Amino acid sequence: MPAETVFTRIIRGEVPADIVYSDEICVAFRDIHPRAPTHILVVPKRPLAGLQEATAADEQMLGHLLVVARSIAARERILHRGFRCVINCGRDGGQQIPHLHIHVLGGRPLGPMAVP
Repeated sequence: MPAETVFTRIIRGEVPADIVYSDEICVAFRDIHPRAPTHILVVPKRPLAGLQEATAADEQMLGHLLVVARSIAARERILHRGFRCVINCGRDGGQQIPHLHIHVLGGRPLGPMAVP
């Protein structure tokens, strides 16, 4: 089981967050350090350190997170203009909090991602 994170504390209601969606599987809230006009995190309620630790048993939950991300894009009115979903995996992948989360970004042109 992953270590306690700020995300587990948000899920339990111990840390305030601007929650835009919640169901039995996940919660979504606005990022406190947005990188775009729309920057929402979709976080599973069941702790999973990251995508790098996912197994076949997580398939349904992972699919649900992506469907929720799409729904959030529609609610935020960025679905048809375009948006980006980002999952950072591990330290070298830029993951800062060891709890799987999807960044939903949009509200302005994001341009192509730089590939080294």
